[in-house]
Amino acid sequence: MFKSFLIKYGEIGVKGKNRYIFEDALVKQIYFALKDVDGEFNVSKEQGRIYVDTVGEFDYEETVEALKRVFGIVGICPMVQIDDNGFDDLCEQLKGYMKAVYGEKQITFKVNCRRARKNYPLTSMEMNAAIGEKILEAFPNMTVDVHKPDVLLSVEVRNKINIYSEVISGCGGMPIGTNGKAMLLLSGGIDSPVAGWMIAKRGVELEATYFHAPPYTSERAKQKVVDLAKQVAKYTGPIKLNVVNFTDPQLYIYENAPHEQLTIIMRRYMMKIAEELANKSGCMALITGESLGQVASQTIQSLYTTNEVCTMPVFRPLIGFDKQDIIDISERIGTYETSILPFEDCCTIFVAKHPVTKPLLHIIKKSEEKLGEKMDELVKISIDSVEVVHCS
Repeated sequence: MFKSFLIKYGEIGVKGKNRYIFEDALVKQIYFALKDVDGEFNVSKEQGRIYVDTVGEFDYEETVEALKRVFGIVGICPMVQIDDNGFDDLCEQLKGYMKAVYGEKQITFKVNCRRARKNYPLTSMEMNAAIGEKILEAFPNMTVDVHKPDVLLSVEVRNKINIYSEVISGCGGMPIGTNGKAMLLLSGGIDSPVAGWMIAKRGVELEATYFHAPPYTSERAKQKVVDLAKQVAKYTGPIKLNVVNFTDPQLYIYENAPHEQLTIIMRRYMMKIAEELANKSGCMALITGESLGQVASQTIQSLYTTNEVCTMPVFRPLIGFDKQDIIDISERIGTYETSILPFEDCCTIFVAKHPVTKPLLHIIKKSEEKLGEKMDELVKISIDSVEVVHCS
């Protein structure tokens, strides 16, 4: 019976005169989310409400799942929309709605009416009482509970009348593209896809960089990262993935830098490369999946030393998360099963046996100076030979 959905948003509602910008971005993201769903959809906005109307046959479950992935939506309400043919007709329509959705179930309910049209002949309170009375007469098994009802029957009087009683939770957050663009350092692990998802939830458009080291990392490892980017793209929209061939710089560091400093020095060069690619693409920040103390390169001293090479902000949304917290989110957004596939990335292969956990910046810089111009040449070659994969 549901041919329309009322879309509820949260923070967008307090944006004042700029609200239309966020609403338009949300409408755009809804259209993107529904593009592969069976059916034809019209998305419109009206007086602080966004509607998704279906045309002909459509897949209800698939539609709801797609809408649940749209950042900015806090509630999805399967809705019946009727013309205003008077209060008596409305009561008959509501009785038909309750019968179709809940039948003869013994449930408690509450009626919640809102009038966007203040010229409606009854006030909201009068409508609540009168509709509740009609439903009680028609369904003796039902009772009213104004505090914790099983069913909250919502009736909105606008140009048409909206009727709904279910609110399906959405992602929340802000629509993609309303908060700039950032570069995600994406590996094949559990953490970085979650970090990208969390920053994207705040309205940030994502681009991504992956460091590939053939033949030490396989094509399957690269495909794993592409698959992760595609999974995140279900929420964010298309992601441009920069695949950097990092083999020669990594081997050069491995052969010429102190072994205990390998992880930090490699990480610093990765950040340099990612920042240069970010600047070329108009990104204004880097995103990493680092969590404080999780591994040697994520101690506060290591993060300080790594950050020193960057001029743009580095966002670390997982910084205070336990590993289980991160796993829980990865399972929820659908990246976990791909992340645990046993294909190594370049970081795990070239890891030091006893990495320094409290690196001193001046010592790390001295070691980098010894790498000389040869290292700079290798980095330039890696940047110039980036492979771009478009993930959606």
